[in-house]
Amino acid sequence: DKQYFGCGGLQINDEIRLTIAAEACLLLLNRPTGIYPDLRYILVYPYGFRTAHDKLNADGTLSSDAQNLSGESWQNGKVILSWDDVEHGLADFQDGHNVVLHEFSHQLDSENGSTNGVPPLHGSNSIKTWAKVFSTEFSALNNAAELHQHTVMNYYGATNAAEFFAVATETFFEKPAQLERLHPLLYSELAKYYRVDPRQWR
Repeated sequence: DKQYFGCGGLQINDEIRLTIAAEACLLLLNRPTGIYPDLRYILVYPYGFRTAHDKLNADGTLSSDAQNLSGESWQNGKVILSWDDVEHGLADFQDGHNVVLHEFSHQLDSENGSTNGVPPLHGSNSIKTWAKVFSTEFSALNNAAELHQHTVMNYYGATNAAEFFAVATETFFEKPAQLERLHPLLYSELAKYYRVDPRQWR
């Protein structure tokens, strides 16, 4: 039901459609939910792409901040992906990096109208427990990043609460045993939310 568009000369084919859809649907298994109801368009570039965003400076002025990206998720119904990075994510499903899982978790996060690291919670997840666990773990990742300590999660998750949820999602699916051993409460919250236990898949 989603429209795919090739960008930068990429021709969309069934391999691209099915690969992205299959990974995105991992996040929906066993959950009574719509299939990304706010998502309409999936744009796919052959390689990483460069974007420029306006950035509000402390003095009130605007500057343009250009970045090289492998993916983006927009609240206006779009996900943008680099096919090269999608393939790299598939080649090693145990390295903790997966652009499809990352960007589509942002889509889940935004279903309540705000991308803030708290997707709509159902079932055994409580907002109070979720907030406590995620706040504690977000602070711990920030501390680890500042001290350059080894962590199972990518430091990019320390950017903000939304990125922490996306990075935690990648880690949950790709490094489940390590995440559960090192961050059992976080793993438990994600297992209740996604209603799967990826440790059983190995």
